[in-house]
Amino acid sequence: MRKPIVFFICTGNSCRSQMAEGWARHFAGDKITVLSGGIEAHGLNPKAVQVMKEAGVDISSHTSDLIDNEMLNQSDYAITLCGDAYDKCPVTPPHVKRIHWGFEDPARATGTEEKVMNKFREVRDAIKGRVEYFVEDISSEHL
Repeated sequence: MRKPIVFFICTGNSCRSQMAEGWARHFAGDKITVLSGGIEAHGLNPKAVQVMKEAGVDISSHTSDLIDNEMLNQSDYAITLCGDAYDKCPVTPPHVKRIHWGFEDPARATGTEEKVMNKFREVRDAIKGRVEYFVEDISSEHL
């Protein structure tokens, strides 16, 4: 049986989609194929790497990539994590289930370093909750 393919999409594939990819790999192991991409490629955000490491998930080897349309079209799920990606995500075939989870962009946080890092942690934890539930849900569907 083919593993489900989940594609996380955000504007720059630097923070939110990277965290979602990291969490999905963490919770699903090899039960699903996990990818991420962006409308643009902004580079992996070091603060995203740092807060994920604090939570025990290493995303330091991830790369910031543009959406791979071929893989997107083979996906079972395309999950957008911001309004910009939702608006600009390429059209997908009918079999790709489109889901939108809107999360605040932690890279836009302002203030002290502590405030900025706390925003990254807040978004990390919110994404963790959504991904953990999603992985449990699709794992039961595809067993």
